[in-house]
Amino acid sequence: MPDLKAQPTLADYQEYVSKLEAERVFEGNTLQQSALLLGEEIGELFKALRKAQKMSLDKKSVVGSVDEELADVLIYLCSIANRLGIDLEQAFRDKEEVNKKRIWETTQGD
Repeated sequence: MPDLKAQPTLADYQEYVSKLEAERVFEGNTLQQSALLLGEEIGELFKALRKAQKMSLDKKSVVGSVDEELADVLIYLCSIANRLGIDLEQAFRDKEEVNKKRIWETTQGD
């Protein structure tokens, strides 16, 4: 089992996920498979959020916790970035430079 540093950088998370996938025999997943798995995890996150907000759910439904589902989403984000050779930290920084130049407005219902 790979080890994750005590205070990891985003690059450390990406490296960890790469090792994790190799260990769990997921490194052969295609980009499409990883994207579909991310979509499933986002659905599970939404369900966990519904539970946390005390919204109605199917009583037979198995629902994880919000923190667990967020972690799963992060794993698949790293997986997809790794498959595409994207440095997530740099992508985040680049995107924030774009966002800083935008004008943000709050809209109230029409």
